[in-house]
Amino acid sequence: MTQPHAVTVRRVSNSRELRDFVAFPWRLYNEREHPQWVPPLRASVYDALDDSKNPFYKDAARELFLAFRDGVPVGRIAAIENRAHNRFHGDRTGFFGFFESVNDQQVADALFDAASSWLAGRGLESMCGPMNPSTNYECGLLVEGFEHRPTFMTAWNPPWYDTLCARAGLTKAKDLLGLWFSIDQKGFAPPEMLERHASRAAEKGRITFRDIDPSKFDREVALCWDIYNNAWERNWGFVPMEHPEFHHMAKDMKLLMYKELSFIAYVDGEPAGFMFALPDYNVALHRNRGGRLFPLGLVRMLLHKRLAKTARVMALGVKSTFRSRTILSLFTLEIMRRGLALNGDGAEASWLLEDNVLIVKPMRALGATDRMRWRLYERPVATAPLTHE
Repeated sequence: MTQPHAVTVRRVSNSRELRDFVAFPWRLYNEREHPQWVPPLRASVYDALDDSKNPFYKDAARELFLAFRDGVPVGRIAAIENRAHNRFHGDRTGFFGFFESVNDQQVADALFDAASSWLAGRGLESMCGPMNPSTNYECGLLVEGFEHRPTFMTAWNPPWYDTLCARAGLTKAKDLLGLWFSIDQKGFAPPEMLERHASRAAEKGRITFRDIDPSKFDREVALCWDIYNNAWERNWGFVPMEHPEFHHMAKDMKLLMYKELSFIAYVDGEPAGFMFALPDYNVALHRNRGGRLFPLGLVRMLLHKRLAKTARVMALGVKSTFRSRTILSLFTLEIMRRGLALNGDGAEASWLLEDNVLIVKPMRALGATDRMRWRLYERPVATAPLTHE
């Protein structure tokens, strides 16, 4: 039996290799064998990797690696040092991201070892991921829900990725959930107790909602940034975002946002929380096989914005001062009511920490079902891959 040739891993050192790194998923996936895979927008991937222009890298560093066999790319990975994370949490954690690999343990081992060695060389003690490049972007590997097409800006990968990680010595750090709300235009009726809470709050005028206004973009971004850093501060893996990074991410969403699905909550006239949802652009991007924004990618997205029947709830946060089961339930009820008014079919809330009971429990009580599950992994950087057949 012919033995496979050795795997070599090289650092990405020029623009041609960067193009190969970004383009690698198109080598791995095809529409016939992987019908659920949605090609990412190449421009978004380049932006997430741009360590000269993306504000994330003001306090972070990254190194990119490509794996080859017989001169052909067979995998990729990024090693990431997030200095802001380590300063905030007081630890020495490194991260990996943008992981893609053929179904070959030798390739996966070589990629994880390359990332681990780079992180160890910077004095870091453990490796967690995938983060692309942080929890504020796409993250996690899919471990449940492979039969579903992912919603906009969430990951899809084959089932065997979990096996590659396990055999490379990585263990579960945290699972992230995608909960699905199916909106029945005729039969939707929220729980009676929740309706009573909503009516009582409306009568007292304590809790009100207003649409995010894109015409006052800077004001709205500042409000949401303040809420974000307060609302998420106790979440696992959270790192406060500096205003330039938050503004950079919001600017990309401005053209795509659907203001009827994005709103700010006020309690007694004070900004207390916000919810941000987008039409599920993956319905359109699934047909954008090249992953390019121009000339047709953006046109398809904007046309879909007018016709969308499904959405992704990307962010829901309430300041700690105002946090209660009631207000979080009212948020969920509000997005469902708005979806009904828009004749929507359903929405996915993702991603949600599996142990965030304050969010997950009321959503399930309103009929949300588990649709997809992503996993974040970890291992000490000094740990060698496990022995495998």
